[in-house]
Amino acid sequence: MRIEDDGGPKGTRIDLDEVSKRYEIGDRDVVALDDVNLHIDEAAFVVILGPSGSGKTTLLNMIGALDTPTSGSVRIDGQQVSGSGQAERAAIRRTAVSFIFQTFNLFPALTAYENVKFGADASQRPDAHRRALEALDQVSLADRVRHFPHQLSGGEQQRVAIARALATGNPILLADEPTGELDFRTGVQILRVLETQAAAGMTVLIVTHNREISRVADRVLELSSGRIVADGPPAGGRAEIGDLQW
Repeated sequence: MRIEDDGGPKGTRIDLDEVSKRYEIGDRDVVALDDVNLHIDEAAFVVILGPSGSGKTTLLNMIGALDTPTSGSVRIDGQQVSGSGQAERAAIRRTAVSFIFQTFNLFPALTAYENVKFGADASQRPDAHRRALEALDQVSLADRVRHFPHQLSGGEQQRVAIARALATGNPILLADEPTGELDFRTGVQILRVLETQAAAGMTVLIVTHNREISRVADRVLELSSGRIVADGPPAGGRAEIGDLQW
């Protein structure tokens, strides 16, 4: 069951039109994204594939309002990101987008429960206590709520990070290698949780190097050198999560 958003934004959509991002590194002009056009409807379950340096992280940063493009237009939930100031982007992150970071980004001095509740509090959701406990239960950590990050395994820390994102109730979930630190069994469990969120109306984007995970997506995007080079359903059709192997 998805944790309800308690009146949060509805009808979420992601729109990128001719988006480019360039960085100057010394005397070099590095193109991270090159005229990307991308439109994603609500309740989508999308996997983004690509090698290191292909532009996956930059794309997530654009969608997550962490950065703005050099050129082009980015709209998240109908709100313009490109050209917005820091306060406007912070508001989008608070109410529309949640992140599951590959590096967890947990607060070491807070318990698992407190880390997850922080996400709900930051998004100004009512009943943050309930939301935190429900999210931890979803990732099978109900018995670890009082443990600090240093008392948890890498996989458990990753699940706390996932629970924190779920507790926000925000309608877009961006996951950077969410199964990277997990064993196969726990990874499958987390994919089921994310699939359930998408089925309940959340827009879920997963960045991964694991092509096997893309088999369960509604849509697979492949990036190379800052461009989308493939966009469509999984090759051979969508598979059941129980059929995955890695």
